[in-house]
Amino acid sequence: MLKSLIVICRMVKIEHSVFALPFAFAGAFLAARGWPGLWPLLVLTVAMVAVRSFAMGFNRLVDLDIDRDNPRTQDRPLVTGELSRGFTMVFLAAMAAIFVGACALMNPLCLLLSPVALVWSAFYSVCKRFTKWCHFVLGSVLGLAPVAGWLSIEPVLTLPAVLLFFGVTFWVAGFDLLYACQDRRFDRERGLHSIPARLGMKAALGISTLSHLVTGIFFILAGWAANLGPVYMVASLVIAAILLVEHRLISEDDMNRVNLAFFTLNGVISVLLFFAVALDLALYA
Repeated sequence: MLKSLIVICRMVKIEHSVFALPFAFAGAFLAARGWPGLWPLLVLTVAMVAVRSFAMGFNRLVDLDIDRDNPRTQDRPLVTGELSRGFTMVFLAAMAAIFVGACALMNPLCLLLSPVALVWSAFYSVCKRFTKWCHFVLGSVLGLAPVAGWLSIEPVLTLPAVLLFFGVTFWVAGFDLLYACQDRRFDRERGLHSIPARLGMKAALGISTLSHLVTGIFFILAGWAANLGPVYMVASLVIAAILLVEHRLISEDDMNRVNLAFFTLNGVISVLLFFAVALDLALYA
């Protein structure tokens, strides 16, 4: 059973939960103007892990034929046969049920919106078959994290939550563009759509840089709208500096450090923003 659990975690890349979960917590803390309570955070965590696992599992299932042909993805569990299509479909149903159940424990609005969140989280997986702007669709999926965190505590859509949505959307799109540069030749040959494949790597790097510039602006505006203090604002400037470093690690001629830029630095950004929100609220709220 432990071996099966490890394989499932590999399939959904459980470690990448570090990207979305801190933003969901940030939304919850902002809605509560401080500590939202242990039970709401536990329910939110279950919901976030479940919907993300559903999205990743769906992606692996619908992309199975593509992953078999891409040298970079041929070690994925569905490709190697470590997991079956039938098991994955059962897994998807279980994750969807857990997500809806967790939303039901939050409030009626979250329960009402839960099917929409599931459909949107799955939609990204088919986008690259018809639009090069798929990176921004993925960004919007993770951008829902701070909105979900806020709505789980206070079921009212507010300006800070919307601004964080756009900040996270452009942040994710920016680093997904960097990651997608690895597959630009394969995507082009396979007829798939991505900005690196359709517009070239130079354009992709430029759009990624612009996206992260916009990210910094939205994060600062979100702090202003939420009446956050100097701790958050300093953290926002640090995040902008980290994004600058991220873009200096990668060029058209050198993609060797893409994993450092993709996982390590972006993981730092999400955690840093959450702790900045929590500390700022503790000191100044």
